[in-house]
Amino acid sequence: MITEIAQIEIHPGQEEEFEAAVTQALPLFLAADGCDGVDLHRSLEHPTRYRLMVRWETVEHHTDTFRASEGFARWRALAGPHFAAPPQVEHVYSVLAP
Repeated sequence: MITEIAQIEIHPGQEEEFEAAVTQALPLFLAADGCDGVDLHRSLEHPTRYRLMVRWETVEHHTDTFRASEGFARWRALAGPHFAAPPQVEHVYSVLAP
């Protein structure tokens, strides 16, 4: 399992609209091949900073499959107008065993 972490800075005053756009886009992620869940976190210290965390079976499910899909295009159409800068994306995996 890979987690995509996208740090997203949005325009001030658009927090509610951005959160509504992500809520509307949630089914697009969940329907994507290899997606195992999505979380959205908002910074307390920087209220226009969010971290979108998407769990994928493999990094290719995100980088190849999802990014080439209509779902990705729709996600960017919904959320993109609120971006103050391009999202910073990285992929991580857990190294702790329960």
